[in-house]
This record gives sequence, C-alpha cells and structure tokens, in this order.
Amino acid sequence: MMPLPSSTMTQMWATMGSTLASFMFVWAIIRQYCPYELRRFFEKYSHRIMGYFYPYIKISIHEFTGDRLKRSEAYSAVEAYLSNNTSKSAKRLKAEMVKDSSNLVLSMDEYERVTDDFQGAKVWWVLSKSVSPGRSMSMSYYPEQEKRFYKLTFHKKYRDIITESYLDHVVREGKEIRVRNRQRKLYTNSPGYKWPSYKQTMWSHIVFEHPATFETMALEPDKKREIIEDLVTFSKSKDFYARIGKAWKRGYLLFGPPGTGKSTMIAAMANLLGYDVYDLELTAVKDNTELRKLLIETTSKSIIVIEDIDCSLDLTGQRKKKADKSSLEDETKSSKERIKEPKEEGHGSSKVTLSGLLNFIDGLWSACGGERLVVFTTNYVEKLDPALIRRGRMDKHIELSFCSFDGFKVLAKNYLKLETHQIFDTIQRLMGEVKMTPADVAENLMPKSPQDDPDRCLSNFIQALEEAKEEAAKKTAEEIKEIGAAEEKDDDDVQTQENKDVEVQSNLVGNANVSL
Repeated sequence: MMPLPSSTMTQMWATMGSTLASFMFVWAIIRQYCPYELRRFFEKYSHRIMGYFYPYIKISIHEFTGDRLKRSEAYSAVEAYLSNNTSKSAKRLKAEMVKDSSNLVLSMDEYERVTDDFQGAKVWWVLSKSVSPGRSMSMSYYPEQEKRFYKLTFHKKYRDIITESYLDHVVREGKEIRVRNRQRKLYTNSPGYKWPSYKQTMWSHIVFEHPATFETMALEPDKKREIIEDLVTFSKSKDFYARIGKAWKRGYLLFGPPGTGKSTMIAAMANLLGYDVYDLELTAVKDNTELRKLLIETTSKSIIVIEDIDCSLDLTGQRKKKADKSSLEDETKSSKERIKEPKEEGHGSSKVTLSGLLNFIDGLWSACGGERLVVFTTNYVEKLDPALIRRGRMDKHIELSFCSFDGFKVLAKNYLKLETHQIFDTIQRLMGEVKMTPADVAENLMPKSPQDDPDRCLSNFIQALEEAKEEAAKKTAEEIKEIGAAEEKDDDDVQTQENKDVEVQSNLVGNANVSL
C-alpha cells in the first residue's frame, strides 16, 4: 500500500479540524439557546437508544446523599478499597489525612481511571465530579459545592457477579481497611452534670498509644498462648455467635494482687485485636438509665473496661438490714438544719445498682453493636457478687499472680536484653522461695543510671530477693510468736476458768455441810 502524499494528509487534517470546529460551534449555540428542558429530553432518549447498542453498565456511588449532612458509608468503603488495591497502578494520586486515620491515605485523583479484576470479570473505576446545572451561574452568595462520585463500569454479561458478589466484596474489604488504618482511641466518661447541651457524645477521648504487647508481658508461655488464642478466636466468630443466637461479646475477669499487670493486660488485648478502649468510671454515672446511654454510644471493635470494680460501687448484692431505731442525732436534727446543708448540684452519689450493671453486661441492651469485650479487674475477687462474675457474664476468668521464673526471663529480655546468664539459677531458686509481683521485679531490673550494666542490675535484684526473703521469714516468725502467745493466753484463761469452777464447787460443798 502506497503512503499518502503529504499534501493529502495536510488536507485531511484540515478538513477534520474544520469539522470539529463546526461541531463545537453548533454545540455551543445549542447549549446557549436551546432550553435546558429540551436538551434534557434529547439526552434522556439518546441515552435510552444508545443503551440498546452499548454493552456496558455503569453504577454511580455518590459521596453525599439526601441532605448532605453525612458522608455515604458506601463511598467511604469504596475509597478505602481503591486506595489499598489500586494505588500502585494509578498514575495520578492524592494524599489526604482522613479523619481518625493514623497516617496519610493515598487515593486516586479526579478523573483517574483504574481497573480491577474479580472472578474473571474486568471492571473500571473512575472518580468524577459534577455541579448541579444552573446553580453554578446563580447569584447565590454561597457557591454550589462540587459533588464527587465513583463510577463503576463493567460488561453487561457480568451483571450477576458484580451486583451479587463484587459490590459486597468491595464494601466489606473497604470497611476492614478503614478499621486497620484508623487511629485507635482511649475513651472515658464524664459526670453527667458536666455534659454541655451541644455535645454529641458522652465520651471524651485521646489517642490510644499504649505500647504493651503479649510478647513483653511477664506471663507463662502456656497461659499467654491460651489467652491469645481465645481473643483471636472471638474476633473471628461473628457467624458462630449469630448461629447460636448470642450477642457477639465476651466478658473477661482479671483478678490478682496489685502490681500483677491487669491494666497492662488490657492494653495488650487492645493492641492485639486493634480495638478502642472505653474506660468506664462507674462513680461518675448517675443512674442505670445513664449507664445504658453510655453503652449505646460505644462502637464495635472495642473493649469496655471497669477497673477495680470491687471499689467502684457497693456491688456485693448483700442487703443491709436497716436499724429499728434511728440514732439520737438523726432524731433531734431539725428540718431547717437539713435545708441549710450545703449541696452541690450533680455531685450526689451514684445510683447505679447491681441489677442495672447486670443488664449492662448481658441484658437486651448489651446486644446493640457487636464485636465487643467487657473487662472487669479486681484485687479481691471474693468480694464480688457471684451473679456478677458467673459464666455468661464474665466468660473467662484470668488470674494474674506473682511473677514466675518464666515471667522474670521475659522481663530480663525486655529490660536487660538478656536471654541467659550464669546467675539465673540463683535467681530461680530465690524466686521459688519469695513472692514478688511483676511490677516489683521490673523496678529492680530497670537501670537507674548509665553505670548500671546487666550484671549490676541482676545483683541488685538478687539483693532485693534476699531482703524480701528475710522480711518474709521475720514476718512468719512474728506470726508464729503471736499465735503461740495467743495459745498461751487461751491456756491461761482455761486454767483460770477451771480454778474458778473448782472454787465455786468447793464453796457449794462447804455451804451444804454447814446446812447439815
């Protein structure tokens, strides 16, 4: 085939340019003088006619719907999905700090087109924007905001796959990506009288940045593994809980002496699962109704914590007997004196009851939301009402006791970067004789000055163990001495009583003889 002469090519391009210019001129005249309603009529039927020949289907997902007060969840999920799956293929990207995100999020820029494959179906995504016709030229003081939307295009032969599976896949994956990228928070509740009328939530929060993990906790490996497996299994059991008809939640009771790592355990649980933490202060809750409102405000993928629950309120469940008679002071106190007593509004004692707390844990209201842990901590588990900690409310009881040698090895690795040492055998022997909490062990292992090398820290720890051993022996000796003194006193009291009994009997016999 012979190439076209240059003059012919030039003439062809000139003709094409003239044709395009004429078309643009005619289109501008139509847009200028043709009524908008008439243009919409022609566009409507032209799209309908083209639909018979055009083999592709388009789905639009708009950023705002309705009154534009809230961003569409579907749009946010699609944005997260595309930012994670197409950021490597798109050529034009934009970087944003999305709300509650811990880092920059890359997403496709406007009018950028990317492809995606799902079960053999190829689809195209485009981010577009539009302005309502006639509004942009209005004299309104507030210009119309641009409306952004994602447009999904695919061949009509894949309609069933896209509408039944792909869209659900995109939304589900997008929500999971948003959860992973979000900035986790630590919440606390404020007293009800401090809530301003304009506030939308009853919780205040800060960024949750606690570094604790299960790897750094001073626990036995078997117990640590058991807890991790239990938590991970719970987080993946949505379908299981729905099948058995239970709310997707689980209760954990952490109990043990002070300094055994109960609060650290909660932080490690949150970091393992990526959950938010709600630290509930019961003494700041006015009544059971307020407690339910606080529960409703919590989100899924969260841990609701009540620390030292035995000290928060009187939740023992025991009814106190009222005195038959009031004290003399209460009887003589006049009503005028009662009126003059200073009272601070809103500072009354909490009226949360044991029944209200039980309903909070596993009542009907506890089913709102899902994927939630409820954690109680206490130093004295025997003080709690059995109804509060039974299985079904506190499903798993975890005792955190004194530091074992395995726990010491974890702390030695954390603080001193030691996995073994020649004096570990001595430490193991002493730890078998002395009870010491992980907090005390960590404090003794922590370097206090630049001159404190691992050998010196271990020597200080051995010295602390020996001192604790001597103190325990001394305390035991004192207890034995007190017990012995008490027994001697009891023996003396018994002997004295026996002497008195003999004397009384002698007197009775003497009196009887005199009478005879």
